[in-house]
Amino acid sequence: MASVDFVNVKKSFGSHPVIKGVDVEIADGEFVILVGPSGCGKSTLLRMLAGLENISAGEIRIGDKVVNRLAPKERDIAMVFQNYALYPHMTVAENMAFSLKLKGASKAEIETRVKPAAEILGLTPLLDRYPRQLSGGQRQRVAMGRAIVRDPQVFLFDEPLSNLDAKLRVAMRAEIKELHQRLKTTTVYVTHDQIEAMTMADKIVVMHDGIVEQIGAPLELYDQPANLFVAGFIGSPAMNMIKGRLDPENASRFIALDGTVLPVGKPVEAAKGKDLIYGLRPESMRLDGSGIPITVVVIEPTGSETQMMAKLAGVDVACVFHERVAARPGDIINVAIDTRSTHLFDAESGRRL
Repeated sequence: MASVDFVNVKKSFGSHPVIKGVDVEIADGEFVILVGPSGCGKSTLLRMLAGLENISAGEIRIGDKVVNRLAPKERDIAMVFQNYALYPHMTVAENMAFSLKLKGASKAEIETRVKPAAEILGLTPLLDRYPRQLSGGQRQRVAMGRAIVRDPQVFLFDEPLSNLDAKLRVAMRAEIKELHQRLKTTTVYVTHDQIEAMTMADKIVVMHDGIVEQIGAPLELYDQPANLFVAGFIGSPAMNMIKGRLDPENASRFIALDGTVLPVGKPVEAAKGKDLIYGLRPESMRLDGSGIPITVVVIEPTGSETQMMAKLAGVDVACVFHERVAARPGDIINVAIDTRSTHLFDAESGRRL
């Protein structure tokens, strides 16, 4: 196992910069997820760590070694791809053992590595099968098993669950997390799915347009987003954004563009008179007959909770109530806002106040 460090790493394709100076420290044994929308640079960063892309500037370190000029096979990493990359003419056992055979490992050594890896992943009954005889989840386990037998310093995962159906993705998330807890190998995982990131990571790196927007533990990013991008990306449904200003006479009151008054949890006296954006999590509202009126647009009962689209302060907002709501589209209901979960952002810079 080893730490991983990106030090002012940059990457350009011709004159087009795709990674614009990234600094990330990953501790030994940590599970770190790079998350962001398509095209943000997260997969490029992972490929540079793997040695599949050259870097344009900066340093990448694995442990105490700068690996910029090392070939992939010299970096002591193992990568699990989105498309499994299994050899169709080889059995499960042969796929898992292939990298060891290339290194000249003996038959006994291969068996001592493949057998326990297969047991960990529940693949023992499948060792004689071919990839075409396996389900998508089983193929992904084989790809993980092939990585485990190498006993690398770092595991790399490139959107490994994107080809699976929703139910299987949930199950595989738990399996990968449990596997990391057992092996404690440094893991760098790429996904565009913020739910994967929130449920699996020790630390999340949020990327956007080739830069790092914020680094932190999942709940830290959820509770204290650094800017509008992180606030809108982390959380499902996404945070609601309402434009307006603080009341010039009372910094505890936010006045939306349509004149609706919303409560502020942490008054920011210096922000009086500035254009602001009020961030409100969908689950931060509760039914309250004397609260702020909202107009129901769409209601979606799910059993344990009720999701709703509504009009608040002239803006479409998502609401999540942890109860059943007897309402129909067009109805006006009243809600109270939990100000512990509200945020204010500077409208110009996007930074959280």
